[in-house]
Amino acid sequence: MNLDNVCLFALNASRNFAERITHHLDIALAEHEERSFEDGEHKARPRVNVRGKEVFVIQSLYGDHQQSVNDKLCRLLFFIGALRDASASRVTAVVPYLCYARKDQKSQPRDPVTTRYVAALFEAVGADRILTMDVHNLAAYQNAFRCRTDHLEAALLFVEHFAALLAADEIVVLSPDAGGVKRAEKFRVALSRRLGRAIAGGFMEKYRARGVVSGDTLIAEVKNSSVIIIDDLISSGTTIARAAAACRAAGARRVYAAASHGLFAGDANAILRAAAIDRIAVTDTVPPLRLDSMLVEEKLTVLDSTRLFAAAIERIHAGGSIVELLGS
Repeated sequence: MNLDNVCLFALNASRNFAERITHHLDIALAEHEERSFEDGEHKARPRVNVRGKEVFVIQSLYGDHQQSVNDKLCRLLFFIGALRDASASRVTAVVPYLCYARKDQKSQPRDPVTTRYVAALFEAVGADRILTMDVHNLAAYQNAFRCRTDHLEAALLFVEHFAALLAADEIVVLSPDAGGVKRAEKFRVALSRRLGRAIAGGFMEKYRARGVVSGDTLIAEVKNSSVIIIDDLISSGTTIARAAAACRAAGARRVYAAASHGLFAGDANAILRAAAIDRIAVTDTVPPLRLDSMLVEEKLTVLDSTRLFAAAIERIHAGGSIVELLGS
C-alpha cells in the first residue's frame, strides 16, 4: 500500500509499541522533539514537514513511573495542536488505551462525565479521528465524540489464544458482572465458531456502592469445566478474583482470565497472587509495569495487538472497512 503521504509519530512514552506497528507497515516513525522544562511544563513538535500530510500520532494513555495519565494526555493534545498548526491535512490519535473511559455517566449527584470532557479536549485541538481498543462502554465512547471514532476489539486475539490452549476442554465463558454480558457473549459466539462446537456462558452477580463491591451469586454451570472470565480491563484485580473464587467453589477445573487492558493498580500483586486463577491473558496496550516479575512469569500472557493497529491504520488511510477487519 502507498503510504507516501502518511506520517506516523509516537510520543516517547509509547515509542516501543509504535515501532512494532511501523514494522508491520514497513514505514519509519517520523522525527519529533519532546522537551521538559524545570517548572514541569513541556513542549513537543514535529521535526519534519507535515503540510498536507495524513498524520497518525500514537500514545497510550496510562500512568507509569515517569508520567501520569494527565501528563500523557496533555502532551498528546498539545502535539496534535502543533500538527494542525503546521497544516497537517488530517490527524488521527491512535490511543491503544483511552484514559477516563470508565467515568462515562453520573453515578452520584453532581458527578463529572469525564469521558465527554476528554472528547471535547481532543476536538478542541483539532483531532479528526480517534482510534482505540476496547473502551469500557462503547456507546458512551461513540456518543461522547463529535469527531470520527474507530474502535478495535481484542476478542479475536483471545479467541486464537484460547482455541489453541483449551481445544479439548469443556469451556464456559463468564462475565464477571452483568454489565459485561454483551462483551462475553460476543466472545463466546466467536470462540464457539472457531472451535466448531457449543460453548456455555454465564455471569457473576456484582454490585458496587461507594467503592464497596458485593454480590456473590454465580449464574453458570461450571463444574469440571475450564472457565474463561472476560472483561475489558483489570485494575486492582478484585472483580476477577471474586469471580474466580466463585468458579472454584462451584467445581471449575481450571480458571483463566482475559482482559484487553492490564492496568494492575493498587493491590493487584497481592490479589492476583492469591487468586484462584491459572493464567491471565492481556494485550500489550498497557505494559505490566506494576506487576512483580515472578507473577508475570507465573500467571501472565501478553498478546501482541500491534498488527491489528497497523491493519486499522492502513484501512483508515485507504478508506477500507474496520468492520471487516474485526470479522464482524
